[in-house]
Amino acid sequence: MTIILEKIRQIFLKGLLTLLPIAVSIYIIYAGFSILENLLGSLLRGILPEHVYIPGFGFILTLILIFLFGLMLNNLISVSFWGQIERRLTEVPLIKAVYSPLRDLMNLFTKGHKELQRVVLAEISPGFKVMGLVTREKFNDIPRASATLENKVAVYVPLSYALGGVTLIVDKSKLTQIDIPVERALSLAVTGWVTTQNEGKD
Repeated sequence: MTIILEKIRQIFLKGLLTLLPIAVSIYIIYAGFSILENLLGSLLRGILPEHVYIPGFGFILTLILIFLFGLMLNNLISVSFWGQIERRLTEVPLIKAVYSPLRDLMNLFTKGHKELQRVVLAEISPGFKVMGLVTREKFNDIPRASATLENKVAVYVPLSYALGGVTLIVDKSKLTQIDIPVERALSLAVTGWVTTQNEGKD
């Protein structure tokens, strides 16, 4: 009886571990679609006759507007105009606290910063190292601290089994660069360096 129960448990866990990532991925895609659909979908439903509106119109229109906005920002005049709006926004304390960090984060991933391509092992104490991504090598925009931060870099260390991470200021001499893709490094960090049966077969 115990053997049968153990076998059932193993089969259940195998099914769960296989199905759960698929289910979560589908849910995230569905949630993203729903958010984009609802941004303009409710407006279109109020304008268009009920028999004309087809689910997905809001999603398509949102993508079109995002593309047109990006196209507009390719124009020098539009860029200058938007720069003035951004400066006005960042003068408002509450908006500045939310908008500025989000803008910097998006720019970090869209402008192809070379620092984000560097995966390193940082020695935080003798015998202990953490894996992270180098996010900054210069601190010239922090005048009072720039002298004390010479020869140091900022290393972002993702947390295992959680969203978020910590940023460490580490001496360059304590870094060892690792030749692996950023995606692979993040996967290892987030899963606590747990390997799968397929690893090592590449």
